[in-house]
Amino acid sequence: MLKPLLAVLFATVMLHSQDLKGVIDIHAHSDPDDRPRSIDSIDLAKLAREHGMRGLVLKNHYEPTESVAYLVRKVVPGIELFGGIALNRTVGGINPAAVERMTRVKGGWGRVVWMPTFDAENQVRFSKETRPFVSVSRNGKLLPEVHEVLQLIAQNKLVLATGHSSPAEDLLLIRDAKRAGVDHIVVTHAMLPPVGMDLDQMREAARLGAYLEFVYNALIGPNKVFDAPEYARAIRAVGPEYCILSSDLGQAGNPLHTDGLVAFFAALRSQGLSESEIDQMSKINPAKLLGLKAQ
Repeated sequence: MLKPLLAVLFATVMLHSQDLKGVIDIHAHSDPDDRPRSIDSIDLAKLAREHGMRGLVLKNHYEPTESVAYLVRKVVPGIELFGGIALNRTVGGINPAAVERMTRVKGGWGRVVWMPTFDAENQVRFSKETRPFVSVSRNGKLLPEVHEVLQLIAQNKLVLATGHSSPAEDLLLIRDAKRAGVDHIVVTHAMLPPVGMDLDQMREAARLGAYLEFVYNALIGPNKVFDAPEYARAIRAVGPEYCILSSDLGQAGNPLHTDGLVAFFAALRSQGLSESEIDQMSKINPAKLLGLKAQ
């Protein structure tokens, strides 16, 4: 009885590995962090490598992660690790100096600049909180310091991620980023509140040259907002060539990133999305976003 059981388990692991071969997760939370996480960055990199994944972008809302990416690359070779900086209050908000300093860190693995997330004005107002926030715009125009950051992103060939900004701010960011010469842009979990883009806004973002991110975290657990059919309809409306699938996992109590991605892809397949479309959104588009060569 033991041998057949082991064979089934091995086959299951291999199937999951094949599901994730070449996948890049651009939205991975892990320890060390200031809140409970399900796994640390080293163990996550090992797990992702075991499943054949090509890469991860390590995200922390309050601390830059380019140094973590450098160290994890040394410990876990064979997988591409990147970090970035989220422009929340702990790094000075919209702080060009912090972005410029990230570009100097050894290795050059700081690749993503997220506009404010939990400290974003849009997030704080959405959550009906009374606390300081970080603004990206005023009276329908981006703030001067945001333009400085966009210039740095363009000069250093970084990725602009729009964070928890409003749909109107996202479109402002994309337009002005393109004017500044930014080539790599993603709308952070575009459908998920407090962003909450509608289909017309997502199509406009795509037309302007941005990718739309869809995260598994929005389909499960306490953060569940959508069901797979809603995601599938939106992806078809925008076009898979403009979409990226990522986990946004790492929360204690949620599945690990690899398990979440396997379940995410299966859920989308059940809605009729093809293997080539899922590959486009989980392998090809993330690689293009990060400026990586096709495999």
